[in-house]
Amino acid sequence: MKMNNNPINWYPGHMAKTKRLVKEQLDLIDLVYEVIDARMPYSSKIKDIDEIIKNKPRILIMTKYDLCDKKETDKWIKYYQDKNYNVLPLDLETNSNLKPLFDLTEELMTKTNQKREQKGMLKRKTRVLIIGIPNVGKSTLINRLVGKKAVSVGNKPGVTKQLSWIRINEKLELLDTPGVLWPKLDDEKVAFNLASLTAIKEEILPLFNVCEYILNTLYKYYPEKLNERYKITKLDDDIVDTLDKIGKIRGCLIKGGQIDYDKVINVIINDIKNGYFKNITFDRIESIKE
Repeated sequence: MKMNNNPINWYPGHMAKTKRLVKEQLDLIDLVYEVIDARMPYSSKIKDIDEIIKNKPRILIMTKYDLCDKKETDKWIKYYQDKNYNVLPLDLETNSNLKPLFDLTEELMTKTNQKREQKGMLKRKTRVLIIGIPNVGKSTLINRLVGKKAVSVGNKPGVTKQLSWIRINEKLELLDTPGVLWPKLDDEKVAFNLASLTAIKEEILPLFNVCEYILNTLYKYYPEKLNERYKITKLDDDIVDTLDKIGKIRGCLIKGGQIDYDKVINVIINDIKNGYFKNITFDRIESIKE
């Protein structure tokens, strides 16, 4: 299971445009909410983010904390904290308490407001840029902050299409942005993590390979979950034999009792996409190269 030797070019025009527009708005921004997926805290982090947001103070928000393997993700929290990030894991599905985010935002803004007061300027609303790769939960976060449905939410990348200002309350305004990636996906593991956890359209990589990667990763780190979901205790040398077993269990059959492989592959990818596999983290501290 290999990508081509050439990096994947996955960089729709709106992403380049978004970066340009963000840079144009940067002088208006006080603080950045950088959103990443707690199941892939390395793969889902925008690689050239510092070039986009410069030296603006930021909060690194880990969404989907309810779906991650906390033991592994907590290692990443420490990893980023050791690099002087303000890290905040959030479970947006089952816990709507955003006080820690508001408190941290206010804490980081204290210095800015003190400088304004020293210059005889009035305290003003905090203007926050919210940015992240596609489908990491930015829209869900915004809707929780607003307290109602402010932006579209979907479990596929590319829902937000343009920059837009959103008023949260009398103290806070958000600049929402479409999902941003970097021009070339030249790290195989990162590319497969992004495809497996729906940050890029699965079709960017061959679906069979994405499915194979999901099964291999689950078997390596979470074999009990494969057994629980598909009654698979080990992967066959030929992954097609494993797909046969899953297809029979899940009723992915065509006329004559043959396996419908397209359906099996979609079942596996959608089981990840729809959160049926909980407590999983695909990134590992030990495997990153710096």
